Amino acid sequence: MEREAVLDQALQLLEQQGLSSTTLDMVAARVDYPMEALQRFWPDSEALLYDALRHLSQQVDAWRRTLLHDETQTHEQKLLARYQALTECVTRNRYPGCLFIAACTFFPDPEHPIHQLADQQKRDAFAFSHQLLSELEVDDPAMVAKQMELVLEGCLSRMLVNRSQTDVDTARQLAEDILRFAQCRKGGALT
Repeated sequence: MEREAVLDQALQLLEQQGLSSTTLDMVAARVDYPMEALQRFWPDSEALLYDALRHLSQQVDAWRRTLLHDETQTHEQKLLARYQALTECVTRNRYPGCLFIAACTFFPDPEHPIHQLADQQKRDAFAFSHQLLSELEVDDPAMVAKQMELVLEGCLSRMLVNRSQTDVDTARQLAEDILRFAQCRKGGALT
C-alpha cells in the first residue's frame, strides 16, 4: 500500500465522517490493510490527521502553482478556479469543507503542528489571491484578497453543513462581484 493512497483515502473519510469520527481503524478497513502495519507509520489518529493535512496542503499547493503558470486562463479565471474545483467535488459527491479550519477547532493551540499547518495553508491561499489581484492592479489588493478568501471560507463551511452546489454558485457570484467592484474602483468609476 502506497502512503499517498492511504492518505487520499483518509482525506475522503475525513470529508465524509468528520475529524471527530474518523479513526485509524476506519482508515485501515477502508484501505484493507492491517491496523498494525498502518500504526508503524501513524501511531494514532492525530499523526494520521497531521500527515493527511500535510498531503492535502501539498496537493493544493501543486494545483495553485499549475494554475498560476496556466497561460490559457486570465487572472480573473484563475481567481475563480477554486469554485470550479469545488463544483467538480460536488459532482463526485465530495464535500470537502475546510479540513484545516476543522482541525484548528480540535487543536486550538497556535503552537500545535496541525494548527501551524492550517495557518500556513491559509496564508498561502491569501498569497495566491493577492498575487493575482496585484497583477490585475486592483486598488488595495490585500483588502480584496481578504474579502475573496472570506467568501471562499464561508462557502467551504456551508458545504460541510448543506452539501449543496447552490452554496458554491452563490459564493462564486459573490467573488465575481467583489472582483468586478475592485476593478471598477481601479478605473475610477466609483470615485
